[in-house]
Amino acid sequence: MMKEITIAVVDDHPLFREGIIRILSEIPGFRIVGQGSTSDEALSLSATLTPSILLMDISMPGGGLNAIVPILQENPDQKIIMLTVSETTDDVMSALSKGAKGYVLKGVGSRILADSVRSVDAGDTYVSPSLSARLLSDMSSSAALAKRGNPIDDLTNREQEVLNLVAEGLSNKRIALRLGVHEKTIKQHMTHIFAKLGISNRTEAAMTLRNATVQA
Repeated sequence: MMKEITIAVVDDHPLFREGIIRILSEIPGFRIVGQGSTSDEALSLSATLTPSILLMDISMPGGGLNAIVPILQENPDQKIIMLTVSETTDDVMSALSKGAKGYVLKGVGSRILADSVRSVDAGDTYVSPSLSARLLSDMSSSAALAKRGNPIDDLTNREQEVLNLVAEGLSNKRIALRLGVHEKTIKQHMTHIFAKLGISNRTEAAMTLRNATVQA
């Protein structure tokens, strides 16, 4: 039996929001459980309905980017996908560093949108390919790395401990067992690590640690 993915859509443009809802509602396995138009409504939808995916715009009353951290503080397991027209690297990095798991440009086809929802629901991070290539280029810039110094120094001792276990390939659950803490605590550490290192997934975390070790 196909797993049902519940979705809440938050966008302050009614016609666009209704169009997205109609498209997703027609896809087998997807169910729309709520909709809104502001950051406050996004927080309320996540807290009360706990949808599998919160699909949210950046440009709306209250600001989509501003809503990410409060939403995750209230519901750490919430998976957020930003659906926006903004292609700026700063917006992409800000969204991912704050905890969003997806960044999709408006105008994509229904198949790509559905794929991004399924990917994030499965635990992956999804960024529109054109933006992903730009991010990787920026991250690999030796000039940027030199200016930044060793990013690992920005982490607390506990965050460095968690990062080393991530590099060993351990899941959040196994790290929690190893350190004797709750899995939710590890997820919070991961959110802080991603934000401080300016990365968006565990692979990039391991690569950053490796590069820092080589430079040291």
